[in-house]
Amino acid sequence: MRIDLHTHSTASDGTDSPAQLVRKAAAAGLDVVALTDHDTVGGWAEAAGALVGVESPGLTLVPGAELSCKVQGISMHMLAYLFDPAEPELHGERELVRDGRVPRAQAMVAKLRDLGVPVRWERVAEIAGDGSVGRPHIATAMVELGVVGSVSEAFTEEWLANDGRAYVPKHEFDPFAAVRLVKAAGGVTVFAHPGAHKRGETVPDEVIADLAAAGLDGLEVDHVDHDAPTRARLRALAAELGLLATGSSDYHGERKTVGLGACTTDPEVYREISRRATGALPISQV
Repeated sequence: MRIDLHTHSTASDGTDSPAQLVRKAAAAGLDVVALTDHDTVGGWAEAAGALVGVESPGLTLVPGAELSCKVQGISMHMLAYLFDPAEPELHGERELVRDGRVPRAQAMVAKLRDLGVPVRWERVAEIAGDGSVGRPHIATAMVELGVVGSVSEAFTEEWLANDGRAYVPKHEFDPFAAVRLVKAAGGVTVFAHPGAHKRGETVPDEVIADLAAAGLDGLEVDHVDHDAPTRARLRALAAELGLLATGSSDYHGERKTVGLGACTTDPEVYREISRRATGALPISQV
């Protein structure tokens, strides 16, 4: 089985619609794909509906989300799988994060304009479409203007990186609260790309241990932003703390060069995630 548990669609900052993502997952030979857009479940229904028209038999969709968190001043992301999207407390917290995205993005556009970059908010909103607007959409507008050569080049201290000149902080979950809320909603939590230094300062192992004690289910070990020594260290840490070790592509469509299935999850780990979840079920083709 080929299992990819971390992908994004136009419901957040990917470039494929949820339906396109499902079709591409089938074409890529995946058996299981998780849709984990940032702080939203807005793509779930379309992705589930697209399963009907997929020619490749046997594809399973795992509904999920990637929650924006911060601990000790360090931003981190928490993958949440198979939770009840209607659970009121988790839904309310997700709404707080989502509702803060537009004013935050507008403030970053204003900062860029003060720095001499003629980014227009209207264009950023057009690029984001119906998705949750974020830094990648602003970065795409900067690429169009020729300010940077690629989206990744916009994520530097000169521009949009954490504490960069045009950076604006956002409302984020406390990860301990995120673990508690997802668990209360019947879901499973996995710390996304915990060793990705190029994304900023990493969360200390002691905090990961505390999260494990609070109910964290796993670590995303196999990820394109993790080199071999980092993967080995995280795998050992997961074993020490009794956490599941997952692997995923973190696919964003054309916004990144990573393909679906670039990293995958062991089938036994996937089965354990499914076994632990009580809030929602994986969706298979009928």
